[in-house]
Amino acid sequence: MTKFEQLKLILKSNNGFIRTSEAVENDISRSYFLDFVKANELIKITNGLYMSEDAWQDDLFVIQTRYPDAIFSHETATYLLNLTDREPFDISLTLPTGKGSFRLNQENINVYKIKDDLFEVGLIETTTSSGNKVRTYDMERTFCDVARSRNNIEVQQFQSYINNYMQSKNKNIPKLMRYAKKFSVDKIIKRYMEVLL
Repeated sequence: MTKFEQLKLILKSNNGFIRTSEAVENDISRSYFLDFVKANELIKITNGLYMSEDAWQDDLFVIQTRYPDAIFSHETATYLLNLTDREPFDISLTLPTGKGSFRLNQENINVYKIKDDLFEVGLIETTTSSGNKVRTYDMERTFCDVARSRNNIEVQQFQSYINNYMQSKNKNIPKLMRYAKKFSVDKIIKRYMEVLL
């Protein structure tokens, strides 16, 4: 397989996106990669990320590429996990405490921070509606995050998340209660569970 064919395969398997780092990982020089970008008229999305003209724009994937440490959370996670069919108006993500977020704030992205030992609790990988992989939290962690931030969320929307979680075949109540203790929302979650169970 030629280098050109390798890059074409990567582009296809990534739904029309390709990173410079993927070329380098496959022992393809940056200069050869840039020739490939020009020859295929790829669109530069951000530093190190290119997209073919026929690919769907995927904002979440672009943000994940630009901020690889970030984890999508809160309303964005509920959307990624199908706990709501309403696409969030603003994107929300979580970073560890101490990680800079100035540029994210400039882009009107809601940034939540949490201490390092809780940052990766419930971390999973899921796919966006365009089929690209991004980092988010599982349903139980998302339930806890939403409960912690319930004052910033419409009451109806919050109740909708809870109802959709309770109706999910994949829910894990023991895990939810373990997480709830870690995040100090166990009393709040128990109150909602008593009503719904």
